[in-house]
Amino acid sequence: MTLRKAIAGTNLEQAKSHNRRVVIEAIRTNGALSRAAIARLTALSTQTISNIVEELEREQLLSAQATLKGARGQPAVPYSINPDGGYSIGLQLDHQLAVGVITDLSGTVRARIERPVDRPTPAQAMPLLATIGGDLMRKFRFDRNRLLGIGMAMPGPFDVEGMTSVGPTALPGWQDFPVAEELQRLTGIPVTVENDATAAAIGERLYGVARNLSSFVYLFIGTGLGAGLFLDGHLYKGSRHNAGEIGHMIVKPGGLECGCGKRGCLERYVSLRAAYECLEIPDPDHASPELLQALLANGDSLEAWVAQAIDPLRQAINMLELALDPETVVLGGFMPVGVIELLASRLDPLYLSVSSTSARTVPRVLVGAAGKDTSVLGAAALPIFSETNPQFDVLQKPHSA
Repeated sequence: MTLRKAIAGTNLEQAKSHNRRVVIEAIRTNGALSRAAIARLTALSTQTISNIVEELEREQLLSAQATLKGARGQPAVPYSINPDGGYSIGLQLDHQLAVGVITDLSGTVRARIERPVDRPTPAQAMPLLATIGGDLMRKFRFDRNRLLGIGMAMPGPFDVEGMTSVGPTALPGWQDFPVAEELQRLTGIPVTVENDATAAAIGERLYGVARNLSSFVYLFIGTGLGAGLFLDGHLYKGSRHNAGEIGHMIVKPGGLECGCGKRGCLERYVSLRAAYECLEIPDPDHASPELLQALLANGDSLEAWVAQAIDPLRQAINMLELALDPETVVLGGFMPVGVIELLASRLDPLYLSVSSTSARTVPRVLVGAAGKDTSVLGAAALPIFSETNPQFDVLQKPHSA
């Protein structure tokens, strides 16, 4: 008989790790807070909060601010995130660019480097990414003990037969390649890898328009199209880390042929590649998103592509709302902000869904705040996110059945 894996229990160490994240998240989303205010927000005991705050202050993740004069008793000391308490390296690899940044705990970019590439293979990209990491650390001097790790973002899907390395929106030669292990071997630094849409969603959650949202979908419009999913405050990645690959959802049966082998996939209508082809921009394999921004700035019409893209985008938003009931859908990615704003302005009327309620406090669709560096900022946020975001799975004991 085959035994199914059981639900794991918890112990004090995992609970402590979770509570640390809960305290950091409360301060991150609300700003500087006193210990009493943290206790009220988190429902943790005053003694537990005192122990955690003292520990985080010793580790320089929190810093005490000027005291607040209360009505009675001792003035309350507010605590805030210390930007210099930790740093992380973000790397982003796409079809034409490899970009690297160093950010502090507040998300401020301390150094940035970009290098041109042309649909690189692992043999071409890995040494370059390792070099960018080293150059960043020479460009911005800091205590290496404060480095939390490297986060890397790259196009998905990962390890899907027939989809990972085929078509104009995919990078060739990456099927089954151990990206994190190889980059860690080259740099000596722990590495976390996510697809670009998931990384961008994390960045938007930490620093952007989704800062105070617990459930949202981030639509990443790049060479293709993907989605990052936050559900009830938790990042949802799926059983094989490929949740959100909605670019290959069929919106027009029998429509335009896709590199995945199907016809009518969403990203054949809503993506940079789709825009380049519809607008007949020469050499779409090497076209730049700035070309679309320049066309918009010069008053040239993008109407042919917008008209082609808008209804498939409405369909995608409708399906996501009905399936996931998010607070909002955020539009972002490599697509220039001005072009995304143009798309967003044409979405009304959206289709009827569970999100169609007058009680809403957040618009059904928002434009993201991170701009063209959205995925690399999200990549840099990966090591920070693992240190700060409450994760209920840490409450489970590691075990095997």
